[in-house]
Amino acid sequence: MQYAREQPIFSTRAHVFQIDPNTKKNWVPTSKHAVTVSYFYDSTRNVYRIISLDGSKAIINSTITPNMTFTKTSQKFGQWADSRANTVYGLGFSSEHHLSKFAEKFQEFKEAARLAKEKSQEKMELTSTPSQESAGGDIQSPLTPESINGTDDERATPEVTQNSEPRAEPTQNALPFTHSSTISKHWEAELATLKGNNAKLTAALLESTANVKQWKQQLAAYQEEAERLHKRVTELECVSSQANAVHTHKTELNQTIQELESTLKKKEEEIERLKQEIDNARELQAQRDSLTQKLQEVEIRNKDLEGQLSDLEQRLEKSQNEQEAFRNNLKTLLEILDGKIFELTELRDNLAKLIECS
Repeated sequence: MQYAREQPIFSTRAHVFQIDPNTKKNWVPTSKHAVTVSYFYDSTRNVYRIISLDGSKAIINSTITPNMTFTKTSQKFGQWADSRANTVYGLGFSSEHHLSKFAEKFQEFKEAARLAKEKSQEKMELTSTPSQESAGGDIQSPLTPESINGTDDERATPEVTQNSEPRAEPTQNALPFTHSSTISKHWEAELATLKGNNAKLTAALLESTANVKQWKQQLAAYQEEAERLHKRVTELECVSSQANAVHTHKTELNQTIQELESTLKKKEEEIERLKQEIDNARELQAQRDSLTQKLQEVEIRNKDLEGQLSDLEQRLEKSQNEQEAFRNNLKTLLEILDGKIFELTELRDNLAKLIECS
């Protein structure tokens, strides 16, 4: 099904939360990561909506009414209550600028919705048609992906006047609100490419760094929640007519704040421990690099010593050969000397015999 009549007029990215339906206190994240949140305008029904999809699931489908209020609870977090959907939506932005821009658009489209409603009431008073009077009510179908285009009663709302806000061009992050096969294939290819890039980046990150970033995000969420709770405590203290309920609620909020502060302290200690481990790892890396360099120097010296040893072995072998030749020469000389001595001995004996005979 296509929704050609609704077009995005402003888009941004944010983390989406809803209030816990059971406790009505804690925030429950409805998206694992930042998703596109868009303002849509239905020219047929003169309706402004806030819509966000996580895949094929509609996690926000909120029609803006004149009695809605968008509240900034921190520098990067804002919320609004939707009585039709029976829930409170919360958005966590990456910067205060994005939050302010979203709040400005909310106020702008809320005023446009008010003007459209007044114009519709004027027309209903002129026509005095019961069906038209009922069409301007606040009844809306439950929040489902199929109800994004509204009900048949909403289609009966008259067209908006020229005083309403003109449609703005979609930004680069505008939500492609169509289910045609071509666009689906395009976004599937984009999603596959993003998943591949994400896998490569995830493989390249150190585990400790990923843990630190994750806990920093959790700390930021806890800090935002603590700021919201502090502000809520201040608001409740100002309501004197409900002093007992405020006191009980304040006690619960203080307990929640203490728990959050305890959790924050534990996370900060864990981050400090991880930082210490990272510093130790860096020191070990530096020691390893130093030892590697020393090992290379030892290997070079070892090669030099091996060369010197080889040269000494050659010189020793040459010396041994020379000594062997010298020994051989000595043996030859000794043999010659022995012969000469023997000859001298015989000559002496002969001379002695000659002396005796004479």
